[in-house]
Amino acid sequence: MVTAPAGPLCVLAGAGTGKTRAITHRIAHRVRSGHVRAQHVLAVTFTARAAAEMRARLGQLGAGGVQARTFHAAALRQVRYFAPRLFSGREMPELLDSKARLVGLAATRAGVKIDGTGARDLASEIEWAKSSLIEPADYAVAAGKALREPPFDAAKVGEVYAAYERVKRAHGVIDFEDMIRAAIWAMEEHEDVAEQIRSQYRHFVVDEYQDVNPMQQRLLESWLGDREDLTVVGDASQTIYSFTGASASYLVDFKRRHPDATVIRLVRDYRSTPQVVALANSVIGQARGELARLRLELIGQRPPGAEPVLRSFTDEPQEAAAVAARCGEIIASGTPAEEIAVLFRVNAQSEVYQEALAEAGVPYVVHGAERFFERAEVRQAMIALRAATRSLDPDAPLTESVTKALEGVGWRADQIPAGGASRERWEAVSALVTLAESMPALGLEAFNEELARRAALQHVPTVAGVTLSSLHSAKGLEWDAVFLVGLAEGTMPVIHARTPDAVEEERRLLYVGVTRARHTLWLSYAGARTPGGRPRRATRFLPALEPGRASGGGSGSGSFARSAPGIGKSEVAARVKRAVAVLCRVCGAGLLSGPERKLGRCAGCPSDRDEELLARLLDWRARLAAVQKVPAFVVFTDVTLAAIAERRPGRREELAVIAGIGPRKLGLYGDDVLALVSGRTVEDLVGSD
Repeated sequence: MVTAPAGPLCVLAGAGTGKTRAITHRIAHRVRSGHVRAQHVLAVTFTARAAAEMRARLGQLGAGGVQARTFHAAALRQVRYFAPRLFSGREMPELLDSKARLVGLAATRAGVKIDGTGARDLASEIEWAKSSLIEPADYAVAAGKALREPPFDAAKVGEVYAAYERVKRAHGVIDFEDMIRAAIWAMEEHEDVAEQIRSQYRHFVVDEYQDVNPMQQRLLESWLGDREDLTVVGDASQTIYSFTGASASYLVDFKRRHPDATVIRLVRDYRSTPQVVALANSVIGQARGELARLRLELIGQRPPGAEPVLRSFTDEPQEAAAVAARCGEIIASGTPAEEIAVLFRVNAQSEVYQEALAEAGVPYVVHGAERFFERAEVRQAMIALRAATRSLDPDAPLTESVTKALEGVGWRADQIPAGGASRERWEAVSALVTLAESMPALGLEAFNEELARRAALQHVPTVAGVTLSSLHSAKGLEWDAVFLVGLAEGTMPVIHARTPDAVEEERRLLYVGVTRARHTLWLSYAGARTPGGRPRRATRFLPALEPGRASGGGSGSGSFARSAPGIGKSEVAARVKRAVAVLCRVCGAGLLSGPERKLGRCAGCPSDRDEELLARLLDWRARLAAVQKVPAFVVFTDVTLAAIAERRPGRREELAVIAGIGPRKLGLYGDDVLALVSGRTVEDLVGSD
């Protein structure tokens, strides 16, 4: 690839095959050999991070003058430079950083009532239409042909789109799609502008070519003119953004559009072990449709590693607890927490994993989304649930009460909305209902206390930790250890993937997830969302997970370490507690239950608890909770206080080893607790009422 001749070149680069290295070395080779001048090369990619990495590598290879930019950044640079020529002597109009506010105004003028979520969904539809070069009058027909699921009636969306364009002009601003259109128009309608840009940029490289949309392709064609010194790099098997307008058809049809093109396939995977590569090949090997013609059979180049682990669990809480335990084991064995990722299909799945990791004392960060309890709709739902304790029957079943309270803020179990943002909001609130279903013995007030406890756990700030991310947000990233969770029908593929093309995109999404792992890969699903809930099947994309099916072998199908479906509670508990071994300080036996691990002894072993100290700790906690206006357990649970009264720690290091006292609580309350243990009174620390 590096020494391929000038002219059209299509590089089909599989995941982990070193495409960035190949791209930068090809550019540097051409520059250093004198075939091209660095300032005449434009390398285009889709993220600022990827562009920055490309520039850094090119600088190290002696090709520092090459321009490496995103499509938007390259177009913006050109439009700003030629603005007086394009905008009648004026500077470029202000560029909108968000469509939401003007979309809201446009919706009002079109008679469509929306909230913030609806505005985001309408903005996404308008972006899709503009990126696909579809005008407002043509939106309804085009959306029907594309099998879109608009958030409102398609004709109404078209009206909002038209109104948005009028509102935008009235405010004298442009959006990002307008800016790219301006760059295209500059070259198509102004010959002198086209000549100047084409004399500056003569050689083009486009990374992630499977992700270009019609507008970006037209911009690329405008840059090229009648020239063909173009290198495109892509992987049809990683096409996962068609909902935004991205189309792999340009990659698929490259040879037809450029008959003289050289096509090179990069299939040697330098990222993942052969075992991970085999599973990736197995997943994508079953692909169907047009894009499957370009799938690549990867060949692992790393030394052999462990087989991917496939696990099934009775319910999601068990699955999450086992994942958290395994994360703890991996960290304890020396892998940094930031080299571990838990990946899921939809953001609403993150809550149960945030809870499990927090309970296990494993630090985590949420990538590409807000933490669950920080989401606006979740905060609104929790307010509604607290208010409902004053109006609903306290003896009613919990799920019934929660459902009724959430219906008051517009959520309906049987009304899954169209539009990505609205659907994600619905899924987040649904997660609260699912949680209620798993706790039928609680009343509404106790359920609210449980939500507050989980929120307190998940709001602990962390600098580095296990990454929680959706599969879409994980594209382009990699980790030593990856957990692919929730691999059940209805979630993978997601329930609204109703067409063959949509299902195939879900398969590619799983393929992307598998190929994020360097050497440790865990795949799992739960037979039910909640204990005793409606049963689910494993995803169709992993036939080895289905009951009664044996694991496959060989390079095409992969072979896996498996567990039997329906792991019992005792086995799950054993795995969960294995992350950090805790032995009874009296008899030396291994401790499994949470209370025993906190106390540091078996329930049947004799206690040497200081009852007077426990009374002072309880008094201190009650006064502090009143001052902070939080439930008492948010400060410390009863079991944690009992453990302190038994162990009587004299130093911060001794206090920190008690389960339930992480770095945050040690910082907030450690000095007070140690002072109480040393004999100080509660009045000395908190004062009297």
